[in-house]
Amino acid sequence: MKVSVVVAVYQNEGSIGATHDRIAAVFERDVPQHELEFVLVDDGSKDGSWNEILRLQTLDPRVKAITFTRNFGQMAAMLAGFREATGDAVINISADLQDPAELIPQMVERWEGGSELVICFRANRSDPLFARWTSRVAYSVLRMALPQIPRGGFDVVLMDRVVMDTFNAIDVRHRFFQGDLLWGGYRTSFIPYERQRRTIGRSQYNFGKRLKNFIDAVLDASYLPIRFISLLGFLTASFGFFWALTVVISWLAGDTPFSGWAPLMVAVLVVGGLIMLMLGVIGEYVWRINEEVRKRPNYLVRERRP
Repeated sequence: MKVSVVVAVYQNEGSIGATHDRIAAVFERDVPQHELEFVLVDDGSKDGSWNEILRLQTLDPRVKAITFTRNFGQMAAMLAGFREATGDAVINISADLQDPAELIPQMVERWEGGSELVICFRANRSDPLFARWTSRVAYSVLRMALPQIPRGGFDVVLMDRVVMDTFNAIDVRHRFFQGDLLWGGYRTSFIPYERQRRTIGRSQYNFGKRLKNFIDAVLDASYLPIRFISLLGFLTASFGFFWALTVVISWLAGDTPFSGWAPLMVAVLVVGGLIMLMLGVIGEYVWRINEEVRKRPNYLVRERRP
């Protein structure tokens, strides 16, 4: 059978060839019974990534090459690769050599054993302290909505063609990759691994992109934000009720509680801040509804070379 390997590329000049060679070597050595297909998607890189992909294609006819008109984000590049992949199973792996290709034989073995979805999750990672800390906080929040997500999260997966077709059939923007995969309820295997430190180039996955993906994940995965602001509103109203009760009781006793401007300003600022927070959360949902109604594509392909 055929196994497609999808690699999203953005500013990965210098590591694409090494990633290709390592995956090809692993297949030749450990998975020779299956045909291999590469789908390399350039997400609008401004370095020499596209030229490196084209060079690989001249050397290896198994490589499919796609490039976007501009940078649309990692999720868009993955979606394009998944839709181009023709394998009986599809593997998603990064282009920066941080996810070891040596996981592939284990993934294929689990797939051959009956698993429809094989997830390699980050049990440990050799990333900088800030990246590890923000990841830990983000997944702690996400696990409140989706407890089945591994604590370290995942990007490296093998999907059976049935899972892949279901995933591709979901036509929405602001996708949450992990949530959409786990939502299907397919037979799933988990493999732990340690994410390696990047040795070639610099990561383009900055804090802003992490925050955007986290917001997309929280809003897409559950109604947790709506429940949160509802609870916050209830607690604020309860506090206001007890405050009013305290004022009335003190007035009946001939006392004047909380005199001066300070208590009034605190109340106004706290309540006003909560209202703005709630409007911001609701605004995020409204913006996503607007995006869905406009029906713009997730990405635009400049060139495709099968």
